[in-house]
Amino acid sequence: MPEPKKKPRSAYRRFVYPAPNCLWQLDATQYALTGGRTCVIFQLIDDHSRVAVASHVASGETTEGALAVVRKGIAARGVPRKLLSDNGAALNPTRRGVRGQLVDYVTALGVEAITGKPGKPTTQGKNERFHQTLFRWLDKQPLAATLDQLQTQVDEFDDIYNTQRGHQALPGRITPQQAWNATDPIEPPRPAPAPDLPQPLTNTSGTATRTVTANGVIGVASTHVKIGKAHARTTVHVTWNLDAITVTDAHGTHLGTFPRPPKGTRYIGNGKPRGFMATHTPSPMSRDTNRHPCPETQPSPMS
Repeated sequence: MPEPKKKPRSAYRRFVYPAPNCLWQLDATQYALTGGRTCVIFQLIDDHSRVAVASHVASGETTEGALAVVRKGIAARGVPRKLLSDNGAALNPTRRGVRGQLVDYVTALGVEAITGKPGKPTTQGKNERFHQTLFRWLDKQPLAATLDQLQTQVDEFDDIYNTQRGHQALPGRITPQQAWNATDPIEPPRPAPAPDLPQPLTNTSGTATRTVTANGVIGVASTHVKIGKAHARTTVHVTWNLDAITVTDAHGTHLGTFPRPPKGTRYIGNGKPRGFMATHTPSPMSRDTNRHPCPETQPSPMS
């Protein structure tokens, strides 16, 4: 029985982002120094152009190394829209329920940090092929004795890879730098707005600005103050002294004055009903006590 034939390379569809800086791929690979000592090379590539954005040699796969290579890349090429990496602790451990420093750093810049699906190593196949190309080149160089020596070699490789070597995955086998130059990089993302966190009212008097939540609440002095859903997502101004907290809208309209809460108070209502009673209108039947008098109050036919 003949063995099944493999699919030809032409049968596989390559997905490529439409412009530089749409997506960067980050990965780390181990390499050896003299004496059998090991180190890690972080490599960052642009998905659209295959440009080697930045590389960084480190003693191990650490958060500091990951941050260093991303900072190098941003300084050289700008801020990408997305950053793809694996689920490693130094890269993006979000799928494990852990928030990593690298994710926090790029998210603050507006970058969407994403990971490959578990069990789908082909998601980062471009990184793996890039590693192999680097290894073949390094094997022809003298074995580095220090991290700095290896960094010098890797930087030289990145320059050759970007500007002197046609890439088989690019149209016409142009170089990655030519592919980068052919299309304008996408506009950088907008940094996420800083969260509007309530600050404790440590002074005896003062003012502050708050954004009302979707539930109609603001945070003041570590206390949730109910303003009302009618003001959701609007900006309000808060004035306080030792006795009271006063809230006005952006036009100066008075929204409420509340007694200054004792320390430890978690919630101050606005005096309006909550939950079912907020929307329930008593039936006229229930207000008319003579409509259905109790049998005990009805006159007896015998009396």
